[in-house]
Amino acid sequence: QVQLQESGPGLVKPSQTLSLTCTVSGGSISFDLYYWGWIRQPPGKGLEWMGGMTYGGSFFNNPSLKSRTSISWDTSKKQFTLQLTSVTPEDTAVYYCAATRELVVETRDKDDYWGQGTQVTVSS
Repeated sequence: QVQLQESGPGLVKPSQTLSLTCTVSGGSISFDLYYWGWIRQPPGKGLEWMGGMTYGGSFFNNPSLKSRTSISWDTSKKQFTLQLTSVTPEDTAVYYCAATRELVVETRDKDDYWGQGTQVTVSS
C-alpha cells in the first residue's frame, strides 16, 4: 500500500514561510501518472486546492493564493515539499498532500492517495 505522510511545523508566525514535506512510502506507484499536490481545509470550510506538479516538473497553483505556493519534488528521497510564503491567520488549516489523477482537486477520490493531514496554525 502506498502511503503519504505530511511533516512540518504545527505553528507558524505571520509573515513567515510555511514549509511542509510529504513523504511517499510503502508501495509501488507510477509517479508519472499522478499530479502531486497540496490541499487544505480551513476550520469549518471545504477543501481548497493549493497547487500541484507533475513528475516531469510542470507546476500549477491556485490563482487565489496569489503565487504564494510553490512545490518541489525530490525524487531521490520520494518527497515533495510545499512552501507557502507570507502566511496570515487565514492560512490556518489542516494541510493534506495527495497524489491525484486530476490536477485541481475538488473532492476526495478512491483512486487517489492522500496523507492523513497535518494541522497548521498561523499565530504570533
